[in-house]
Amino acid sequence: MAVSGEPESSDSLRTFGAVVQGLREHHGLSREELGDVVGFSKHTVASVELGRRMPDEEFVEAAELVLGNTGALRRAAGFVERQAGLADWFQRWARMERVAISLFNYECRMIPGLLQTEAYARQLFGDELPPLNDEEVETAWAARAERQQLLLEMQNTAFSFVIEEHAFLRRTGGPATTRGAIEHILGIGELRHIEIQVVPLVQESHAGLHGPIALLETPKHKWFGYSEGQASGTFVSDPKAISVLQARYARMRGQALAPRDSVSLLERILGDL
Repeated sequence: MAVSGEPESSDSLRTFGAVVQGLREHHGLSREELGDVVGFSKHTVASVELGRRMPDEEFVEAAELVLGNTGALRRAAGFVERQAGLADWFQRWARMERVAISLFNYECRMIPGLLQTEAYARQLFGDELPPLNDEEVETAWAARAERQQLLLEMQNTAFSFVIEEHAFLRRTGGPATTRGAIEHILGIGELRHIEIQVVPLVQESHAGLHGPIALLETPKHKWFGYSEGQASGTFVSDPKAISVLQARYARMRGQALAPRDSVSLLERILGDL
């Protein structure tokens, strides 16, 4: 399991954000108005201006054209640096995650990071080898908690999670931690833009035996994938490979329990704790 999440704000991130804000206000635009013009949400604009998010290339180019086309944003973006909290090989995916209009995730090892409670995540961080020190654990949790805000901020994004039943039966962190994790997921699953399905423990035909799958769709309707391994991750952009991942994910959604039946299963597991 790789420790990943959003980066802590750095001086360069905050400085770049201040430049964007200053140019936006100079042109008399609100965050929502700028977002409409450049094709990003007002929440994304706010995250950039507050130094909470790395500016991706599409945002920089679109904002540059709208805010004077002086080249200032392009040059400033080259000096932006990240701080600890986000693995290098995860950064590109995390940036795209913040502007996605669809996010699909199949997880066979653990509860997905976006759905983890603090107690559950801290258990995972505590199990890391080589061990993390206290500062690294705190940084990792702060980054993960920040990333989880996507679920609340991106209400126009369709989130789909397919999770193996055994991820709950394992009781990671003990009964109390597992109980809290299931209760949290049941609550999150009530949000209309989030769909959670559970794959039953007994499954004669299974399309997800190759491992975890993450897929996202950009505002320009391009699809990308991501796969995380023991110590690194793979970013997938090849259309043929994406087509295979989409087919596998679609098959798994059909093999998993329907959302309502998934809720019933999680409630039964909860009752057994």
